[in-house]
Amino acid sequence: MKQRVGMVDVAREAGVSLGTVSNVYNQPERVAADTRLRVQAAIDRLGYVRSETARVLRGRPSRIMAVIVHDLANPFCIALVQGAEQAARRAGLGVMVCNSAGNPAEEARYASLLVEHRIRGALIAPTDSSGRSIAAMRRSQIPLVVIDDNETSRDACSVAVDDVLGGELAIGHLLAAGHRNIVFVGGPLRLPQIQARSRGSLKALAQARLPASTVTDLSCEEMTFAAGRDAAARILGMHARPTGIFCANDLLATGVLQALFETGIRVPRDIALIGYDDIDHAAAAAVPLTSVRRPARLMGTRAANLLIEETSSASTTEHTHQQVTLRPELVVRRSSTMPPRPKE
Repeated sequence: MKQRVGMVDVAREAGVSLGTVSNVYNQPERVAADTRLRVQAAIDRLGYVRSETARVLRGRPSRIMAVIVHDLANPFCIALVQGAEQAARRAGLGVMVCNSAGNPAEEARYASLLVEHRIRGALIAPTDSSGRSIAAMRRSQIPLVVIDDNETSRDACSVAVDDVLGGELAIGHLLAAGHRNIVFVGGPLRLPQIQARSRGSLKALAQARLPASTVTDLSCEEMTFAAGRDAAARILGMHARPTGIFCANDLLATGVLQALFETGIRVPRDIALIGYDDIDHAAAAAVPLTSVRRPARLMGTRAANLLIEETSSASTTEHTHQQVTLRPELVVRRSSTMPPRPKE
């Protein structure tokens, strides 16, 4: 079996000291340009790959941060990861992406794995509202930033969107259009984001002096296209069919839209429809989808920058945890507004 190439071999090949090879990686500004080129040439010839584990064991911070998200099939999560990657790349760091698939047990498994590998830090969109995974990483002194939830942990930085306002904007829009029988197609009730959007719906009703019964909650175990189709089937079976539907994300909304279209229900003439997140597909739907926009890429970038700031501090006492709350925006398209009648 071929013996593993080490830094000593690189130093011998390049005719430099072991400390010089180390500096080429860690403090390249201290090494003359021609020496750096000679060392890099030796690295290329020998195929040397430095060990991140050994680097961490020597007391240096890892160059890998992790991002734990709910669902990599959701374009919102992909955009969030892309934002984090952009910030990490500027700092010379890499990103490990973990998909909890909305499963608290899977989230806990990833948290344990990340602790074992002593990563630099983690961005986590928690599925487990108890905060157990977050607490486990904090006990192991893994720096983290909570994404999409500023309520689960105050002992860490967080970046979230004001989902109460988001729910208020969506329901307020439907109420302003005259709808008085509305269904809120929500996700798992354990998710704090869903609870916040529901509270926003109630707030909009209170401001309009309308009873809570104006909005009917219809929860889904998943926030997927298929779950949206199933929700539409349940809505069409209701005794009093709603005139407006607000979905907790755009995947649910596009599933509802397709199911309504297949049964001859016209959107928005028969039922107005609003989604949440404003993913790229929302504007390209068969009926362009009104949606509450959350800046996913910006959330990922801001969260990664907070983590980089914390892990770059000379002392943890110099870092002050920040809770960043971004403002959502209602993007109105055809799915919730009737086109003007042509003049006779």
